Amino acid sequence: MAKERKEKNPKSVGFGRMMAWQLRAVSSGIALMAVGYVTLYCTDVLHMEPALVATLLLASKILDGFTDIIAGYIVDRTNTKIGRGRPYELCIIGLWVSTWLMFSASPAWATTFKCVWVLCAYALVNSVFYTLLTANNNVYMVRAFRYNEQYVALNTYGSIISMVGVVIFNIMIPGLVNNCGTDAGKWSRLMLFIAIPMIIIGLMRFIFIPEKYQVDQKDASGNVEALHFGDVVQVLKKNPYIYIVALIMLVANFVTNMGVNQYYFRWIVGDLGLLGLISAIQVIGIPVVIIFPALIRKFSVKAVIIAGCVLNITGYLVNFFAGTSIPMLGFAAVCYGVGGIPISMLVNLLIIECADFNEWKGMRRLEGTLGSITGFATKVGSALGAFVLGILLTASHYAVGDNVTAQPASALAMMRSLFGVIPAALWLLVLLSLFLYKLDKLAPQIRAEIEAHRKSEEI
Repeated sequence: MAKERKEKNPKSVGFGRMMAWQLRAVSSGIALMAVGYVTLYCTDVLHMEPALVATLLLASKILDGFTDIIAGYIVDRTNTKIGRGRPYELCIIGLWVSTWLMFSASPAWATTFKCVWVLCAYALVNSVFYTLLTANNNVYMVRAFRYNEQYVALNTYGSIISMVGVVIFNIMIPGLVNNCGTDAGKWSRLMLFIAIPMIIIGLMRFIFIPEKYQVDQKDASGNVEALHFGDVVQVLKKNPYIYIVALIMLVANFVTNMGVNQYYFRWIVGDLGLLGLISAIQVIGIPVVIIFPALIRKFSVKAVIIAGCVLNITGYLVNFFAGTSIPMLGFAAVCYGVGGIPISMLVNLLIIECADFNEWKGMRRLEGTLGSITGFATKVGSALGAFVLGILLTASHYAVGDNVTAQPASALAMMRSLFGVIPAALWLLVLLSLFLYKLDKLAPQIRAEIEAHRKSEEI
């Protein structure tokens, strides 16, 4: 009987739908983690200067500045028989094919050709396929599920699935990469071995989750209003809160995708394989997800993210003083591992709050555009992290080549700063900016008025 009552609850998601929805997040999340190894691949396998690699990745992000907002606009204007956001789930195929190609260059190629190859593959991953997957996510979710309780469940309990998948990958990948060494062929085969199953599971959302609900504003005749670019401009001008959300994503991805941990464990700790152990230690923090819905009901999404920022600051400060101490590095990893959970899991709820704010103010919801803004920040953060890492390693005289057995003290000191005080300072900036975010207090009123307005339109 209890099972029957649960199945009749319209606000429940259901285990099968939860799994189907989150498996695409597993696939795309693992792709991002794999792409995070591109700097190490380029410097140690292709023998490219760190500053050159950093410049290439930053150049790709200039292209992203044009594609992100355009992608959101395209998704928000899409109308097909299978939905508005759902068709773009097929981009997971292109995402993984491009990722494999990125790691399939040859050290024997001329430097110019290496640059073109890596830049094109990186641009396809970030500027095209991941951009569309970011832009469609919330558009798809609010049309596949109806209730705020479902959004919370998908982004808390459901995120355990994607988190476990990414954590398992992070535990395994350092050892696998270490075994590949500087053999370009092994790197290519490794990425292909990962890509094939990730494409398959990444399509589960597209196959099993239909779009069922209409949330778009209607005109006086009852038809969905056509979207114009002026609607996008209006939202960009009048919704300041989305820029705070974008800052959170920029810093989170700057720190995560900088890739300095790979260098730190290779040259300071002396064993890249131990990075997998540190990733395994972070699993300790996953059960904290269970209490997030209760914390959100009692406090707010913003309050939980603020707590995450405090933990991040603590963890990275410990990193700076840890040296080669695995216990200290493990403790720090638990701190910023747990601290990063609410940022990665709950940011979509902030985006939905921003979309609700748009509707409340008489503007278009534009979940796709809002997702593209944060997606742009995500990719700029990733590129800036890699760019800053490359520039600063080069400036600190990082040595490249087949016969390098040690790094100068200046490069080691730079690795410590990039693994410690610099991330801590960035998370402090995010913490301060969150005090300007006011939608957590307005959310109950906004949702009540929106729901009343929608019901009046249905009558």
